[in-house]
Amino acid sequence: MADSILIIDFGSQVTQLIARRVREAGVYSEIVPFQSAELAFHRIKPKGVILSGGPESTTDIGSPRAPDVIFNSGVPVLGICYGQMSLCVQTGGVAEPSDHREYGRAYLEIVGKSPLFDGMWDEIGSKHQVWMSHGDRVVELAEGFEVIGVSENAAFAAFANEDKRFYGVMFHPEVVHTPDGAKLLSNFVDHICGCKADWSMAAFRDEAIRKIREQVGDGKVLCGLSGGVDSSVAAVLLHEAIGDQLTCIFVDHGLLRMNEAEEVVSLFREHYNISLLHVDASEMFITALEGESDPETKRKIIGKLFIDVFEAEAKKIGGAKFLAQGTLYPDVIESVSFSGGPSTTIKSHHNVGGLPERMNMQLVEPLRELFKDEVRSLGRELGLSRVFVARHPFPGPGLAIRCPGGISREKLDILRQADAIYLDEIRKAGLYDAIWQAFAVLLPVQTVGVMGDSRTYEFVCALRAVTSVDGMTADFFHYDMEFLGRAATRIINEVKGINRVVYDITSKPPGTIEWE
Repeated sequence: MADSILIIDFGSQVTQLIARRVREAGVYSEIVPFQSAELAFHRIKPKGVILSGGPESTTDIGSPRAPDVIFNSGVPVLGICYGQMSLCVQTGGVAEPSDHREYGRAYLEIVGKSPLFDGMWDEIGSKHQVWMSHGDRVVELAEGFEVIGVSENAAFAAFANEDKRFYGVMFHPEVVHTPDGAKLLSNFVDHICGCKADWSMAAFRDEAIRKIREQVGDGKVLCGLSGGVDSSVAAVLLHEAIGDQLTCIFVDHGLLRMNEAEEVVSLFREHYNISLLHVDASEMFITALEGESDPETKRKIIGKLFIDVFEAEAKKIGGAKFLAQGTLYPDVIESVSFSGGPSTTIKSHHNVGGLPERMNMQLVEPLRELFKDEVRSLGRELGLSRVFVARHPFPGPGLAIRCPGGISREKLDILRQADAIYLDEIRKAGLYDAIWQAFAVLLPVQTVGVMGDSRTYEFVCALRAVTSVDGMTADFFHYDMEFLGRAATRIINEVKGINRVVYDITSKPPGTIEWE
C-alpha cells in the first residue's frame, strides 16, 4: 500500500488545495471531516496528518477537534490556521480571540530552525510573504514547543515540537499567495513524514484495476455513461479491469450538445468495442420538462426519470449486482461536508437523489479518489484520445440548466445551435485548451432589436468561459473584443431566435458543487 497523508477537514474553503499540494509531491492524500477522522486514521494508516483551517474558534463550546488518537500515535502532525489552534489547545497550550486579526498578505519572520523550512526559509531573521486568515491567536505553548516564526500580529505564527514532530502554522501554505507554501508541505510530507513519492497515475490505474476486480469478482457491472469525461474514463477503466462483465447504459435525455449522442455511441461501440446500450429517452424527458422554469424542479424531474429509465433497462439486462459511476473527489468532498452531509447519494450525471434501495445494487466508484485534472491524466494513461479527454465539463442536467426559465423544444434547438457556434469559434481561435469550460446560456429574456429593415423580438444569449485547474475554483476567461465580436456576429446571423449576445463574467468560488 502506498504511503499516505490524512487531511482532517475543519471546514476551510481551501482544504482541497492541501490535498492538491500533497499529491503534487507524489504522495496520496485523503480528506475526511473531523467527525470521522478516527475511523479514517485506522483505515488508511497514514504516515502523517494535516489539520486544515476552518471558520470556528477553539474558544467556542463544541468547536471541532481532532481525535486524540492522532496525537498519541507517534505520526507527525501539521496544523494549519484553525488546525494550528486545535493542535495548540489539544496538546496543552492556550489560544484566544485576537484584537489584531490578520487577513490577506503578511510577512513571516523566521526565528527558529526547523526541517519544515529546509531549503526555503533557513536564514534566521529573514522575512517571507505568507497568506493569513485568522481572528484568534496562540498565547501559550505546551512544554516542548518552540516558536519558529512570527508575524506583525502573531507572536506564534509558526511553532514546532521537534521531538514529537508536531508543527503549527498560522498562515495557509496551500494557497498560491504563500509563494513557498508548496515546498513547506513537501518538506512535511517528504522529510518529516518520510513518505515515498510513489503516487503516480500509472500506479493508480494498476491499483484501481486490482480493487475493481476484488470488489466485483465475476459479477456483472452496469455503468451509467453520460458521454462526459468522468463517466467515459470510468467506463474504459472498468472495461480494462473486467472486460465483458461490463455493460454501459447511455440514457440520451435530449439535453446534450449538438451531435454528442452520436459521438458517444461511435467512440464506445466502434473504437473500444464496449457493450453499450443506447436508450433514446429524449421525448420522455423533454415532454416532462416542457414549460418548467424552476431549476430545482428541473433537476428532480431529470433525476427521477433518469433513475426510472436506468432501472428499467437494468431489469431487461438482468443479473447485474453492481452500478458503476464517475464520482470524483470534489463530489466526495462537497457531499461529505464539514458539517456532515450525505455521502451515499448516487452521483450519476443526473444526480439529485439517493440510489433507490429497490435497485439492490452496490456502487463501484473507481475515480472517487481523483480530482478532475487527474481523471484526464488517467484517461490519457488509458489511451483515450487527447481531444476527448480535454473536453470541457458538461453538467448532468445538460441544456436544461443552460436554458433558464421554461423549457421548450424550440429553445433547446436555439441554444444547441448557439453553443455549437461558440465552441467552433473557440476552437478556430486556438483557445479551447486554454479554457476550462465554455458554454452558451439562453436567457429567459427577449429584447427588441433591428435587423436590416425589420424589428425583431428574440432571445438574449449569454456566453460563459472560465479558467481552472481542478474544477474546485475558477475565474472568468479574458477574451479580447475581436473574438467576442466575431462569435456574437455568427450567432446572431446564423441562429434564428437570438438578436443579442452578452459575455457573462462569472467565477466559481471554493465550495460550490456544480458548474452551470
